[in-house]
This record gives sequence, structure tokens and C-alpha cells, in this order.
Amino acid sequence: MHKIAIINGPNLNLLGKREPSLYGEQAFEPFLEELRRRYAGTAEITCFQSNHEGDLIDRIQADGFRSDGIILNAGGYTHTSIALRDAVSAVPAPVAEVHLTDINTREPFRRLSYLTDVCCITVMGKGLQGYEEALRHLIRLPKL
Repeated sequence: MHKIAIINGPNLNLLGKREPSLYGEQAFEPFLEELRRRYAGTAEITCFQSNHEGDLIDRIQADGFRSDGIILNAGGYTHTSIALRDAVSAVPAPVAEVHLTDINTREPFRRLSYLTDVCCITVMGKGLQGYEEALRHLIRLPKL
């Protein structure tokens, strides 16, 4: 059984409500429960969301030593946080970067990710299904 941690950054608690034309109309929680059902027996999936950078760093550090992989959607911190990048670099667990939208086609300030080069995969522009793609990728990797 693979231990996979999903860590969501700022404003992802508003999925289904925030700019549905960009981020979709589905809330994250029902999607997460379906993902857990589909991968029961294969992956134990935990989830954490925070709007606070330090809390995300603390969780990356904790999950990065007790999980087989992390799926990280850092939200807006993707484009601003060297501290999150350093946290990802500091842990042995592979980290998959996920973005609901394709950041390369968004505003110029969103096109830079401080995380991509320290993550094992980047999935973008696939909405919530990007989490499942990242999960499948992490499950295929050898366990730590």
C-alpha cells in the first residue's frame, strides 16, 4: 500500500465556488472521496490544505519523511515561494506538482514555477483529473 499525501495551497479550499470557469464547479472533497474509493487497497491518501505558507512547509517536511509520495498544488505560492521549493528539495519523498489550469497559458506572472525542477512530474491543465494522473505516476515509482 502506497502512502500518498495531497497538499493543497491557498484558495484551493474554494474549489467549486472560486472562478468556476477556470477551476471547475466541483468541490475538492467529493473528488477526494471518489479518488480514495478508486484506489482503496493500492494507496492510502491523506489530504491537507492551508492558506498559510509556513503550514504548507511544515506539512511537506512531515509528509516528505513518512509518505511514499506527495501531490502538491501550491496554488499562488508556486510562483512566489522559494521556501516551498526548498522544502520540496529537502525531503526524500518524490513530489508531483499539480495545477488545475495550464499555467503556461495564463497571465505572464503565473508562467514561472519555482517547483517544477524539484518535482518528479508536473501535471497541468487537466482540472481535478490532474491529481489522479499524479497519483498514478507516484504509485508506479519504487517505494522509498
